[in-house]
Amino acid sequence: MTAQRPEQLTPGRVASHLGVMLLVAAVLGVVVAGLAIPFAGVAGIGAKNVAETMDQLPAELETEALAQRTQVLDEEGEVVATLYDQNRVNVQLTDVSRMMVKAIVAIEDYRFYQHGALDLKGTLRAFITNQASSGVVQGGSSITQQLVKLTLVDQAKTKKERQEATDDSYARKLRELRYAVALEQRHSKDWILERYLNTAYFGDGAFGIQSAARHYFGVNAKDLNLKQSALLAGLVKNPTGYDPTNAPDRALERRNVVLDRMAQLGVIKDRRAEKVKEKKLGLDVQTTPNGCVNARAPFFCDYVLNYLQKDRALGRNAKERRELIFSGGLTIRTSIDLDAQAAADEAVSSAVYPPTEAIGGLAMVEPGTGKVRAIAQSRPMGRDRAAGQTYLNYVVNQKYGDSAGFQPGSTFKVFVLAAALEQGLPTSTGFQNPDRMEIPEYEFEDCDGEPYGYGTWSVGNSTTTGYKDMYTGTRESVNTYFAQLERETGICEPYELAKAMGVELTNPEGKGPGLAERVPTFTLGVTDASPLEMAEAYATFAARGLHCDSRPVLAIEDARGNLLKEYPQECQQVIQETTADAINDILRGVIDGGFASAQALGRDAAGKTGTTQNGQAVWFVGYTPNMATSAMIAGANEFGMPKSLEGVNIGPTTIYNASGSYYAAPMWGGAMRGILDKLPVESFTPPSSVTSSGTAPSTDSFDDDDSDSFDDD
Repeated sequence: MTAQRPEQLTPGRVASHLGVMLLVAAVLGVVVAGLAIPFAGVAGIGAKNVAETMDQLPAELETEALAQRTQVLDEEGEVVATLYDQNRVNVQLTDVSRMMVKAIVAIEDYRFYQHGALDLKGTLRAFITNQASSGVVQGGSSITQQLVKLTLVDQAKTKKERQEATDDSYARKLRELRYAVALEQRHSKDWILERYLNTAYFGDGAFGIQSAARHYFGVNAKDLNLKQSALLAGLVKNPTGYDPTNAPDRALERRNVVLDRMAQLGVIKDRRAEKVKEKKLGLDVQTTPNGCVNARAPFFCDYVLNYLQKDRALGRNAKERRELIFSGGLTIRTSIDLDAQAAADEAVSSAVYPPTEAIGGLAMVEPGTGKVRAIAQSRPMGRDRAAGQTYLNYVVNQKYGDSAGFQPGSTFKVFVLAAALEQGLPTSTGFQNPDRMEIPEYEFEDCDGEPYGYGTWSVGNSTTTGYKDMYTGTRESVNTYFAQLERETGICEPYELAKAMGVELTNPEGKGPGLAERVPTFTLGVTDASPLEMAEAYATFAARGLHCDSRPVLAIEDARGNLLKEYPQECQQVIQETTADAINDILRGVIDGGFASAQALGRDAAGKTGTTQNGQAVWFVGYTPNMATSAMIAGANEFGMPKSLEGVNIGPTTIYNASGSYYAAPMWGGAMRGILDKLPVESFTPPSSVTSSGTAPSTDSFDDDDSDSFDDD
């Protein structure tokens, strides 16, 4: 292929090009107030006709808010994630270094502060200079005209609008000039230059001067020196072609062109320009991660996004809400505690290694506030399925995540326990518990006061037998005890109580897809739930019966730092304080001498193990007075479909005889011990109406397998 020769500058070509320029000048001159350009009528174009054409164009350009990047922060102001369609942070002109201002004006429009919307003198000078150099050395359009073009391109919504904003035609030039005139009439020169510097693209994903300064040099726009300013000023002409990260030689050459121009105009001395031209580019490229996959807490970030995109206060539809989040320059202040997140990540990653046919999930919720402090799962965020990555969030409830949850097993027994206490049954309520019972389901009362009555429930134990009360029956997780206790309470109140405490139950009678939820086997955790729901529910006990909705977001500020919306805590007393105190005292026994005794924290803590039928999931949900944490390991294939954990290698071990105490509880303990130093030492309120607090452990021998074996007839 033969290289194309530069255009030869012959007198004939100069005359031809000048003729075109004069024609354009004639057309433009008749519509710009104050410009006395005596070329109307050239090429048969009458000034009246041109003026009438211009009058048909819109008189003003709507300058919409520029897209800016959004920051997701923790409660202390640390950046958790950045979200953007365009990596831009607007700054005022006073926050841009004077050298940068001088450099951009020198190379793009040196008479910017002297002319109006069109600088005919500068345009002709640039034309002659560029022809003499066989290339583009100086810009022909004014900064105001360039701003109009950048704005039209930025605001183009359709392919046709984008084409109209960039096509090489006189119609576009006329339209741009009309808009430029309007901008000059409505705004000051400083406003236009500020808007231009914030709008311009500087290559490699950096929009606006602040992002460009941070990206290429790791400094703020106000701190740019001459060498840096000259480079950035040179990029706007061709940000892709001069991108210093891809074409450093071209970028260096372009930077030196800017330095020469600044010296030619007397902005800097020749000697200084030559000295700076000898220096290298001096890049210190800083990347700005975008999106949740690059966040410090990917699945918490995902939870925040889904939470906000459901908020109709942020837009009429999902599209508007997304645009606000990714282009609004928001500051999203969240509830995450990065220390708690680190502890959660470490605990989960130590327990379950991807890839494996299991998912480890953990959620931390602060009692009394509903603040979600951490969300962690073992499958990292990403698209490499072979490496165990996923974009599906298994830890949060289905409304904000991607999973319906997993069966929580015996962790649901606490809802029957709380319902019994609310109904006035004492903690001494006891039953004789055989290894297996056949209970007619008509003995269980439903919400309408009528018997449930769909058959006989065959329920068996996997732990101990014999006489149990609330303390021993809970500590030893005796299935037949809770079946009999639920027979006393009915199935309606435990079900409604679980909902009031944050478990999203929506299919009580099994209509449509999914199993029925309000059934006698409810107490054994046959209903799917997420770790977040269970942490929220147990936080209610820690807060002495005060339930607070989980919330990952505390407040949102707009691009100027003004409060856009607050997300206050939404709490309601759902059980009596004395009921919660009794529950706390009972669940302490699970850690103090029960199945999870290996996870004792050296301070007040309570919790409950859970193991589902066929070992498909193991759980431990526990809490101190100031932190509730739910830990789960569930069998699941690469698509998240449940499967048995038996024989599944989870990394550090292969699971046999799955139990919540052996596999999930250590994950809970690791996360809790990781933040213990940050949690004030607090004690549970002693149960005022309980005389049998701390009942001695049963003399029955039992292992720590609390699986919920049952036959669902």
